[in-house]
Amino acid sequence: MDRMACVEVRGAGARADNLDAVAGRLSQFSPDVEPSRDAPGVFWVNASGLSHLYRSPRHWAERIAAALRADGHRETTVAVGFTRFGTYAVARRLASTERRIAVIRDRAGERALAGKAPLDRLGLDRALIDSLEKLGVRTVSAFLELPAEGVRRRFGPDAHLLHRRASGDLNPPLQPIRSPEPLLARHDFDQPESDVTRLLFAAKRLVDRLLAAAVERREMLVELTLHLRLDGSFTGTELLAGGVRTEVVRPAAPTLDIAQLMTLVRLRFESIALERGVVDLRVAGRSVRTAAVQEGLFVERPPRDLSAANRALARVRARFGDAAVARARLAEGHLPEARFAWEPVHTIPLPASVMVRRGSAGARDDTAPPVSAAVAVGRDVPMVRRVYANPHPLPAGHVAERAGPYRIAGGWWRMPVSRDYYFARMRNDDLLWIYYDRARRRWCCQGRVE
Repeated sequence: MDRMACVEVRGAGARADNLDAVAGRLSQFSPDVEPSRDAPGVFWVNASGLSHLYRSPRHWAERIAAALRADGHRETTVAVGFTRFGTYAVARRLASTERRIAVIRDRAGERALAGKAPLDRLGLDRALIDSLEKLGVRTVSAFLELPAEGVRRRFGPDAHLLHRRASGDLNPPLQPIRSPEPLLARHDFDQPESDVTRLLFAAKRLVDRLLAAAVERREMLVELTLHLRLDGSFTGTELLAGGVRTEVVRPAAPTLDIAQLMTLVRLRFESIALERGVVDLRVAGRSVRTAAVQEGLFVERPPRDLSAANRALARVRARFGDAAVARARLAEGHLPEARFAWEPVHTIPLPASVMVRRGSAGARDDTAPPVSAAVAVGRDVPMVRRVYANPHPLPAGHVAERAGPYRIAGGWWRMPVSRDYYFARMRNDDLLWIYYDRARRRWCCQGRVE
């Protein structure tokens, strides 16, 4: 007897960015998983043919619920039954009780349990629920007592569709998502190979095959992973577990350009030193579906070619590693030097300039950001504050003007800190961000304004 289950995760698990992870977890318990198109967080799972792997349908359902709870999805219900609507109605009914798992023995039992489900638990339109409540119709069984044609005429096509599903007149088979075949190509060398040119020649043939497969899927490559299995049993720093070295290159944007991809592969090959020759090379690709774009038509060219900059950064990463290209991001910290951290950067966004407004050098506005209270420079220009990771003593020179102070105090839990910050214009027109350290009685330079 064919069985299916309805699994529902609620709360954070129902967010769009979590649904793929939930589907992936469910695929570990059944090869056929269908996410609902209408109810985020609802999945139908094929529960047939699993008797050799699990003691019982309940054991299978308990394993699913336990796995999802381990992933942080505490609000999970699992209903194992026979029909799409029946399992869905039972799962939604469970959500209002302390039970989280229901295993139904036969179709009659499923109809009985589904019939007790309140209509307001099925995610229906509020206006439809209110109209049905006026007729005293509050459960699925009461709804099914209404004639189908009368439901269609009085309440519309959506209510009629619900009636057909609940009655079993419309019960489409499971439509599981199918994961595409991985993009993978392999080349075995007759002899251990260490020549970069010959390695590149072999890699290009593999990448060509991946690109052809990506084109058939109407996708573009966003990442190449190269697995180089090395000859011998050398266990030095150049080898990873199993004698395989793995290198990853990422283009600046999804691409089908073989020249761009092979440039990155060449730079990566030239940057590594192999202690042994390569006996086989495997290239795996990660792709994304992209809309077809007709380049060059009706496109306003920006003054800065960000795509060229991103391609340049991709070449730097390929040559020196992913950590070679980084940017500062805001972080939680009390002192300015602790309020940013470095993170890898893959693309360059279009910068947003911060304009310094004309104002009095000595004016103080505690409601405005500090940069707006900086010393006036006589005209509106974009300003950037460069913060030093480690403050250093204030260089010799005369301060022409300054704006401040902006006080920071704290650190009592470790080392008391009390600083008065100023924006200072020096006699040589340098704009510095300085502070007076009250505890240590000294002036320091925290950064520059450019």
